[in-house]
Amino acid sequence: MSEAVQLSLALPSELKTRSISGENLTGSRGSGGAATEGTGAHPARSLGQGWKVSPSIPLPAGETTLLADIEGSGVITHIWLSIPPEWWRTLVLRLHWDGDEQPSVEVPLGDFFGLGWAAYAPLRSKYIVSAPYCALNSYWPMPFQSGARITLENPSDVDAILYYYIDYAAGSIPKDAMYFHSTWRRSNPVKGGIHRILETEGAGKYVGTYLAIGVNHPGWWGEGEFKFYIDDDDEFPTICGTGTEDFFGGAWDFEVPGVGYTEFESPYLGLHQIVRPDGLYNSQQRFGMYRWHEVDAVSFDTGLRVEVQDLGWIREGEYLVRQDDIATTASWYAPSPRTAGSDDLTLKSMLVTSHPQQSVHVSQGT
Repeated sequence: MSEAVQLSLALPSELKTRSISGENLTGSRGSGGAATEGTGAHPARSLGQGWKVSPSIPLPAGETTLLADIEGSGVITHIWLSIPPEWWRTLVLRLHWDGDEQPSVEVPLGDFFGLGWAAYAPLRSKYIVSAPYCALNSYWPMPFQSGARITLENPSDVDAILYYYIDYAAGSIPKDAMYFHSTWRRSNPVKGGIHRILETEGAGKYVGTYLAIGVNHPGWWGEGEFKFYIDDDDEFPTICGTGTEDFFGGAWDFEVPGVGYTEFESPYLGLHQIVRPDGLYNSQQRFGMYRWHEVDAVSFDTGLRVEVQDLGWIREGEYLVRQDDIATTASWYAPSPRTAGSDDLTLKSMLVTSHPQQSVHVSQGT
């Protein structure tokens, strides 16, 4: 660890700490807790201003709600949100940098925070934390030069309530600081055994993978290799893993003898969620796992394509190409708010039912 990193917390900074929430919608100095109307106005009716009058905000059905609109340069340091799990695959989170109308982040809310199955599971990592109960935290640093806009879309026909705050540091940041990007892709079922996680052009640094898999067939599902096609790689990739569980830091099917599938967490990788069949309606196993590439980030100059195989065993000694339900969230940094040559930043063919317990489904081929 370098001396600069060791001393970073002790060094002075010209950046100014700000926070946006239902109690301070603009993040302005001296404006926190000044609301006279809000979701807490009735409980605070005998106390008045300054007593939790606006701790949350409504998310009207069929509308996109502005969470933050920041002017000037700075860096988002922490995002915290709380809303019940049934909303996690319905609400769509979008982040825009420097006035760009195209979002650099466009992901169903739960998947962005490593919880793609609308069910709570603890996640204790360096960059994403889910805490009891329904508390979603992001510590990805997100710099911007002239502004940041964060929205949450509620495409259902049911109103919701959101508790949130967004912490950021306002002030000058290095001109070469890259922009944070994140995109979601789902293949249900996977076709041809290949799920494409990301395809983007230009330079950048790949830093995060979250994978949610719903098992559609009996048997082991994680033989598939992760492949990174860097720059001008064509038929074969530069980086090729040895199996899905290996990529996320496990081995031998994530199975502890006599126990079965076993959750684990660490700062950079883990299998944190196992949704086991309940003998009734939840008949299939589902899993959630993550890998944050801080110390092993994948740098690229002209483009990157990331894929994972959906592979198991048809019998001992012979592979089976499977057709599971795989959804992935890929995160990377790029020199521009907008990345060229990719449709990754648009959720396509979104089919949302009238009840928030039903998942957002994106139909995308691989």
